[in-house]
Amino acid sequence: MRAIRQSGSHIRWMALTSSEERITELRKAGVMPLLGNLDKASSLRRFAGLGSRLMYLAPPPTEGWTDPRAAALTRVLRLRTPLHSAVYGSTTGVYGDCSGEWVTETRAVSPQTPRAQRRVHAEAVLRTWGKATGTPIAVLRIPGIYAPDREGGTPRTRLQKGTPVLQPKDDVYTNHIHADDLARACMRALWAGAPQRIYNVSDDTQLKMGDYFDMVADLYGLPRPPRVARDSAQKQLPVMLLSFMSESRRIDNRRMKTELRLRLRYPDVAAGLVSVPFSP
Repeated sequence: MRAIRQSGSHIRWMALTSSEERITELRKAGVMPLLGNLDKASSLRRFAGLGSRLMYLAPPPTEGWTDPRAAALTRVLRLRTPLHSAVYGSTTGVYGDCSGEWVTETRAVSPQTPRAQRRVHAEAVLRTWGKATGTPIAVLRIPGIYAPDREGGTPRTRLQKGTPVLQPKDDVYTNHIHADDLARACMRALWAGAPQRIYNVSDDTQLKMGDYFDMVADLYGLPRPPRVARDSAQKQLPVMLLSFMSESRRIDNRRMKTELRLRLRYPDVAAGLVSVPFSP
């Protein structure tokens, strides 16, 4: 919805939704709702050929090693003439653990979780479709998305719970992008992205995870989280959270800045978190 709000009135948007409850919301935003389900390929066929550009931000299923949703969508898209352009929102998780090294788009993927492997599969499916049909598609690899003006858009709840972070010697780098800057990147890629090109969409923050949470805690006037050793964290924290603490990388965003010519409104998380006043 952020990309839609930033696009202006000259673009006619259509949005696929599987929820009848969202239809009214979409219409109020000036969007034509398309009721269908990516998990039911038969519900998608009637939408083939309706649009000229595609912004695909739907996540894969929560299980398995592939993304059948992306496969179902591309099968439908092949039924009509090529699109003018497409954008797919992937994840920087496809790079896996890089031991804190800087990561450019030329680095080979090394997914270390089923979640990341599903994204690798989706990227391959969509890029193959793009090449086969002559549709220019840009793949955006996205880190943690945040925004203080949306529910769950900051780590406030986690800080209030006192969830521990890793001690400095075990800590990992964390990467972020403000939701508004991500929306702008999506729009730039849709109109100016190079064919079959990959873009890291990340801000300029260079913080390890513990330092990030310390900064946010100080900003919000909350206690800093306790620091624990990795073996202790493995006993206390859920598997999903541990997976984010097991991979360290610093995302290079120069291609995004030079090719998409995106100037970040929120160049780091400190700037983004204070963009909306915090309410205790």
